[in-house]
Amino acid sequence: MPHVVALYRHPVKGFTPEKLPALTVQADGRIAGDRVLAFRFADAAAPEERDGLDYWPKSKGLALETFPGLAALRLAYDDAAQSMRIDHAGETLVEAGLDEDGRAELVDAVTAFVLDSPDGKRLQRPGRLPLTLVGDGASSRFQDRGRGYVSVHSDASVAALGAALAQDVDDRRFRSNIVIGGVDAWDELDWQGEVAIGDVRLATAGPIVRCLATHANPDTGERDASVLKTLTGSLGQDEPTLGRLLILPGVSGAVGDDAGVGGTIRVGDEVSLG
Repeated sequence: MPHVVALYRHPVKGFTPEKLPALTVQADGRIAGDRVLAFRFADAAAPEERDGLDYWPKSKGLALETFPGLAALRLAYDDAAQSMRIDHAGETLVEAGLDEDGRAELVDAVTAFVLDSPDGKRLQRPGRLPLTLVGDGASSRFQDRGRGYVSVHSDASVAALGAALAQDVDDRRFRSNIVIGGVDAWDELDWQGEVAIGDVRLATAGPIVRCLATHANPDTGERDASVLKTLTGSLGQDEPTLGRLLILPGVSGAVGDDAGVGGTIRVGDEVSLG
């Protein structure tokens, strides 16, 4: 029987995932606590608009696609206290709250780390500095798309990719919210219609076409796996695809839309189609 084997949320866009025993799907279709903060470039501290929704393209802020070294940082976010700690190589770089002074400390520490990394020259391009830490620390809004989705992939698909790469592949590379077991590799790409995960009812949306973020080792930040070329080469895909998006029926996709019926998804929950 298909079932949930792991759950993740990512409080700060592009940084450390949290592995949790349960996730809440909010009434707006987004995962509570997921991508509630983001470090944005100076010329992109306000959202763009796409299809009538706020849109925060990852190309205009710190993200693993362009700054893979971020994966070497260990970020912990305390929702209740609205405070963040960032460690590197066992040492704390910064610990601060989300008030004005705290945000400045966090931005300064992250900026210094990136500038001193192999990705530093990319941050020095026109319009990128100074960085801005955006978000209220509570509202999930910094996904790669304007509307809210829940992302899912199977452990079998990751294992098949690992076999093609001849190396172990960690689920964290794909930054999905839900990892499922009990299905064959790539089955999730063929899902159609309704998907029930525990008591939460979702609908299938598009497959997830992957980017260079997946090349970054989630522990070291080094690009050490040719995921995209392997998916389109030896695995024969037209586009480098792993996992798919799920949507909560009845919502507009806007942040805070309370029209949907969400719920809690737990590790071990059964997954059924139709």
